[in-house]
Amino acid sequence: MLKNRQFLGELISECIAVMIIVLIGDSVAAMYGLYDPSPYKQAYWGVAIVWGLGVTIAIYITGSVSGTHANPAVSLALALYRGFSWRKVPGYWAAQVLGGVIGATLVYTLYQPVIDHYNQAHGLTRATGGAAGVFFTHPGEAITPLHAFVDEIILTGLLVFGIFAITCEYNTVAPQANSGALIIGLLVASIGACSGYLEAWAINPARDFGPRLFCFIAGWGDSALPGPDHFWWVPIAGPLVGGVVGAGCYQFLIRPFIPRGATPSIPPAP
Repeated sequence: MLKNRQFLGELISECIAVMIIVLIGDSVAAMYGLYDPSPYKQAYWGVAIVWGLGVTIAIYITGSVSGTHANPAVSLALALYRGFSWRKVPGYWAAQVLGGVIGATLVYTLYQPVIDHYNQAHGLTRATGGAAGVFFTHPGEAITPLHAFVDEIILTGLLVFGIFAITCEYNTVAPQANSGALIIGLLVASIGACSGYLEAWAINPARDFGPRLFCFIAGWGDSALPGPDHFWWVPIAGPLVGGVVGAGCYQFLIRPFIPRGATPSIPPAP
């Protein structure tokens, strides 16, 4: 009974974590895309840092319950390399996607009049993808779905490589205790700042598929699922592959060479 209660708490925690990330991240996407002039058009780092802070806040709120995977790619990598229970993976994935749906619902509640005004002013409709960029990712200029798939493998690989390094118990150079949440958020922000225009840096299947599923129901239809050029699978498959590759690189190329007896050097007291 206690185990079932704990697992339920973990699922709730994962759902809330992704909800927070999507609520904050998609809201800043709305600020970026729906307003003219946009407060972020000439300051894209602001968009990236807000997404990163959303991740940091989610970790601080939910980390003590579930560890805040908040990303199916992270859950998969932890199951493969860090002993996370395979039995929990499907539940975590479902909770994470549900969190994406709820987060998108809240963003829609906040911005629905602005979305409709934007589409009307630009002669767009939801069915043709008007304002869809608020909720889910698309390939940028000159980017094909296949290229985007490779991008997502590389970028998510970097993300999970960094997460594994930051949370490795032997890595005494990594930030200790509660500072890791901030550094992980900055890692997300850095990835977005250097690559966000490629295909909006999904690096998280739940962050993309949850809002995409909401939009499919809320009137965007085929422009959400399957999306132009059947793009929907790219932000799912790319991050899942990338997470496994990135985590494997850390586990086999860095972790074996960290001295197990290492302790952080402490300067003598004055």
